[in-house]
Amino acid sequence: MTEIENSDDQVKYRILLFFLLPVICSPLMAQTIDDCDSLIKSGVVFMYSKDHVKSLELLTRAKTMADVKHWYRQSFLAMNNIGANYYSMLDYGEALNHYLDAYTIAIRELDEDHEMIVLNNIAILYSKEKQFDKAEEYFKKAYNIAKKKQAKVQLGMYAVNLGIVANEREQAAVAKEYLDEAMVLLQDQPAILINAEIGLAANYLLRRDYSQAKEIALQVLPKLGKEETSENSISVLFILSKIYQAENDLESAINFAQQALTNSLLPEDKISLYERLAALYIEKNDLKAALQAKDSVISAQEEFNQIKNGRLFETNRVKFEIQNYQRELQDNQLKLVSERRTFYIILAVAFLIIVLIAWSLRNSFIKNKQRKIIHKRSNEILGLELEKKNTDNILLEKQLKEKETLALLEQERLKNEIENRNRKLATKALLMSNRNELIEEIINSISNQPGISGNLNLKTHVQQLRNHLKNDTEWESFLTHFEEVNHGFLKALKENHPDLSSNDIRFLSYVYINLSTKEISLLLNITPEACRKRKERISYKMKLPDETDLYAYLSGI
Repeated sequence: MTEIENSDDQVKYRILLFFLLPVICSPLMAQTIDDCDSLIKSGVVFMYSKDHVKSLELLTRAKTMADVKHWYRQSFLAMNNIGANYYSMLDYGEALNHYLDAYTIAIRELDEDHEMIVLNNIAILYSKEKQFDKAEEYFKKAYNIAKKKQAKVQLGMYAVNLGIVANEREQAAVAKEYLDEAMVLLQDQPAILINAEIGLAANYLLRRDYSQAKEIALQVLPKLGKEETSENSISVLFILSKIYQAENDLESAINFAQQALTNSLLPEDKISLYERLAALYIEKNDLKAALQAKDSVISAQEEFNQIKNGRLFETNRVKFEIQNYQRELQDNQLKLVSERRTFYIILAVAFLIIVLIAWSLRNSFIKNKQRKIIHKRSNEILGLELEKKNTDNILLEKQLKEKETLALLEQERLKNEIENRNRKLATKALLMSNRNELIEEIINSISNQPGISGNLNLKTHVQQLRNHLKNDTEWESFLTHFEEVNHGFLKALKENHPDLSSNDIRFLSYVYINLSTKEISLLLNITPEACRKRKERISYKMKLPDETDLYAYLSGI
């Protein structure tokens, strides 16, 4: 019955665990690092498609998840791409803040590869703001890290950026060194090499080496297909326009400026190109065209301001929505904390229940085991007690038998010893009897001799012999030895038959040692017939039945 109950408890315990395990394991399956990477990738896709609200929402979710889980690489990527979103929205201040946060994560928690990425982004941002000294500072940091790590492609790319910044700062010699280095490093990277070539053309233009600048620019221009970025094509066309202006070929200069304007997509580029066309038209003395170009500058400026205002509004809207999202995220976080607290309470209660059930099962198991052990030991003790009792009985019986045997042996030994001593007494009594008989024969023989009466000396000797016959010293000696051998016989005989005389006891003592009637008659110096009669008289005196054998009776006393 106990085993069945234990089995039922174990089944209940397993069922309880089966239902509790999904509850316990569910939080562990909530969020993974792959989920975080997926959010970042989706956020980047939405950023390139100009859906900055959705992009920032996904990237903010990824950053929050990464911060909670301490996934520093994912936190860095989310922060860096949030900055890129604000950069695309022309909110350079917000972009810089996020880039700097990403830079902090990189230098504290990640390696120098991540540090280079964000340093380059910060430098580009400063370039857009025309803060070329700060741009050079951050480009230089990225350049030094790449050089230390011997990262060839990154080193070439940062050398290009440093060369372009040096051109902007009119440091032609410095720019030339960086750009020449980039040309060597980027031979296997044609897409990046074009940037180095454009920078080199700008450098030659800065140094007034127009022929070399034009040669490089004209070589690069065909490489820029329709799919190339408008920024590169505008840069090359802008350089060619300046070269031809310097060579006083205003028509070609205007032509390349107009081509650049055609390829221009950004309002700020259009402003620069319209201003360039206005200057060229003024130099050409085409005031009408110059005025139109100036009007276009104003229109482009208004368009840029509208776009900028629209971007600013969009940025503020995005910030507002992000703040709302962050507030919702915070609320969800608080809710999650509350749910987690509830979960932990449930988990603790469940654990406590499991512990109590386990403890109860364990106690039940231990009690049942103890009962079995106690029952088993009780049976063993009972069996041992029975076995001991049987052994004790057998041992007691054996001891009793041994005692009986020893008693019988001792009795037999004593009997044999008594018989042996009685034989000795009988022998001694017979010797006494023979001696008395011999003395009596001698006395009779001497007495029958003639002339005995006249011989006084001989009479004296005969009298001495007769004294020996009447002397009871032998009897006293016999009695002493008899009592030693048959201890208690005479006492019991006297107690049972107090009316017996000393002569009767003497006669019975001879009978007890199994002497014959003849031997007794010789010892008592009487005839055998008198001995038989005396025996009958003593039996009668002892009130023994007629059929009782006197010797058998005396042996039983």
